[in-house]
Amino acid sequence: MTTAALTFRSATEADVPGLVALVESAYRGDASRAGWTTEADILEGQRTDSDGVADVVRNERGRLLVAERDGELIACCQLEHRGDHAYFGMFAVRPDLQGGGLGKVIIAEAERTALATWGTREMRMTVIRQREELIAWYERRGYRRTGQFSPFPYGDERFGIPQRADLEFELLVKPLS
Repeated sequence: MTTAALTFRSATEADVPGLVALVESAYRGDASRAGWTTEADILEGQRTDSDGVADVVRNERGRLLVAERDGELIACCQLEHRGDHAYFGMFAVRPDLQGGGLGKVIIAEAERTALATWGTREMRMTVIRQREELIAWYERRGYRRTGQFSPFPYGDERFGIPQRADLEFELLVKPLS
């Protein structure tokens, strides 16, 4: 994979429809099965919506980082400054581009951006604990499991329709330097 043509920028409100489509394609429905980050077996319905993405874009404490190649939106991630750490979320790579190293480049840029912009020394994220393969990928990037869990928002279909009753999030952390 070449990164020469890869550019990063902060998302704008004009990007919201494309970002919703990107995030949905990476996690939900049959289209998401082209990549390895699909949640289609444990969650149906939507992953996000226009209002949720627009809220992230407008958040003054953060940014939605967009990765483009030749002007085409191919990946994104949310960064939010939360005092002593940055939160990493809404990470999506176009399914047909997954597995080629692009995710590693995106997360490295997110970490660099958080450190350079806010001077935060730690990145945090929450991942559905049942996503063992995804957690292992983050562990290979230097994140560690904390054993701290938070409940999945059952009953709030803005985040999907769970297909099992035991979903919860685990906090992962990584020191930045």
